[in-house]
Amino acid sequence: MDLSGVNKPKSIVERAKAIILTPKDEWPVIAAQQPTQGDILKSWVLPLAAIGPIAGFIGGQVFGIGALGFSFKPSLIAGLSTAIVSYALGIAMLFALMFIADLLAPKFGGVSNRLNAFKLVAYGYTAAWLVGIFGLIPSLAFFGLLGLYSLYLIYTGAT
Repeated sequence: MDLSGVNKPKSIVERAKAIILTPKDEWPVIAAQQPTQGDILKSWVLPLAAIGPIAGFIGGQVFGIGALGFSFKPSLIAGLSTAIVSYALGIAMLFALMFIADLLAPKFGGVSNRLNAFKLVAYGYTAAWLVGIFGLIPSLAFFGLLGLYSLYLIYTGAT
């Protein structure tokens, strides 16, 4: 029996699938691992946070952006700058929520721990980041509401 892969970290696809489909089983696995914030940022946050802005940029350039019967295609520079700002704000929001989670933890019987707060928010955001793929086809953007599942993921991880 080969046990060499028992403590091997999961790939990004395996972890995303596990956190979405079986969060109650995956949160204890995440809690047991002790990567640094930098490791989580590089291997998880930066790639997943890029899905929505990149998909939105491509969808806007190919199909344009429309609402209420009006449609337009943003210029390349406008689309690119929107994607960059969206990406940066998404990561900034992650850190803001980490600080909030860390500050609130003692008020709900938890312990203040920035790494655990970062893991909670970073992995809890998974659903919101993954539904960003619907930005490829702007008419499917309403499926972005599925990202609200991240609220459940964060709740499950916090309990």
